[in-house]
This record gives sequence, C-alpha cells and structure tokens, in this order.
Amino acid sequence: MTEFINMWKNFANFKDRTTVRGYWMAFLFNIIIAFVIGIIAGITGLMAISVIYSLAIFVPALAMLVRRLRDAGKHWACMFVALIPLAGIIILIVFLVKASVPNDGVPVV
Repeated sequence: MTEFINMWKNFANFKDRTTVRGYWMAFLFNIIIAFVIGIIAGITGLMAISVIYSLAIFVPALAMLVRRLRDAGKHWACMFVALIPLAGIIILIVFLVKASVPNDGVPVV
C-alpha cells in the first residue's frame, strides 16, 4: 500500500526513479481499486465514478511509468513501443521488469 501512496505523493514527479517492486505493487493496488470502483459503478449505474477515477489516476500512473523506465535505463519515449501491434505491450512489460540500473549503467542485482 505504501507504493500506491507514494505514487500519489509523487504524482507529477517525472524526474526520479521507481523500483520494480514499487511500480508493480502500485499497479496491483490501482487495478484492485479500479475493479472495486467498476463494480460499484455498475451496481449503482453511476459510470461517472469510474471515469473520474480513470482521469484522476492518469497523470500519477504516467509519471510512475516514466520513473520506472528511467530506473530500468530506458528513455521515457520507450513507452510508445506499446503502440506496436501484438508485440509492443510484451516489449514494454520486459522493459518494466528489468533490474534497476544505477547511474553508471551497470544493472543492480
């Protein structure tokens, strides 16, 4: 849960780094919360709740993605590889699960 809270605290921070664990734990909590909000919105018929949450999470999730790519030693523009049909999302996931790379370029084990 702390990673999800840190995502909101650093919602506009595109400069630092995010660890593999930090990214995927925040991603997991985001999916769980979006699922619960989707169920509530479906039951109540208020789909605006889901849309509002999606819009609210967009910038923090984007910032976290950029920080994770930076931590993996990739440029922020590598996120656009996901636009390649079929293979793009797989390539992006491979980038996101890579080990952290310190500033000198040697992967952290």
